[in-house]
Amino acid sequence: MYKIVGGDQREYGPATSDQIREWIASGRANGQTLASFEGSPWKPLSTYPEFADTLRTASPPPLAQPPGVYPTSVGQAYMGTQTNNFAVAGLVLSVLGLCCSPLALVGLILSVVGLVQISQSPQTYSTSKVVPILGIVVGCLAVIGSIFVFTSGAFSEMMKNMPR
Repeated sequence: MYKIVGGDQREYGPATSDQIREWIASGRANGQTLASFEGSPWKPLSTYPEFADTLRTASPPPLAQPPGVYPTSVGQAYMGTQTNNFAVAGLVLSVLGLCCSPLALVGLILSVVGLVQISQSPQTYSTSKVVPILGIVVGCLAVIGSIFVFTSGAFSEMMKNMPR
């Protein structure tokens, strides 16, 4: 049984040699696709003699791809990476939360959700982990600052001195 590495750097298989031939014929795999036979070292499919005929007769991939679509070595295409909206919204709300504490709490939660999503599937998002981490740091600072202002009595002093 064979295993192959797709363009998304994930392993596929175990697969029989007939399945590999079908993948080559359908354009899902090519000579550069890395494969391993029953735990052997990874090497290109073109180095396996049993696939030489199939690789010779397989049609080459199209030269031009539509914008934003990238072929993988198993022939599947995926759309270009996307921005993680939770991470971006979390950072924005955390910064706004420096002036309005409820927004900081919402920004903190959204930043954590964004970080979890990016960590679970980094190939899906173009957003760096830095964005949600900054949202978490700024959100924590805003929440801690708000707690300090309310517990120290500074808020009540500000309210007393505020003109009515």
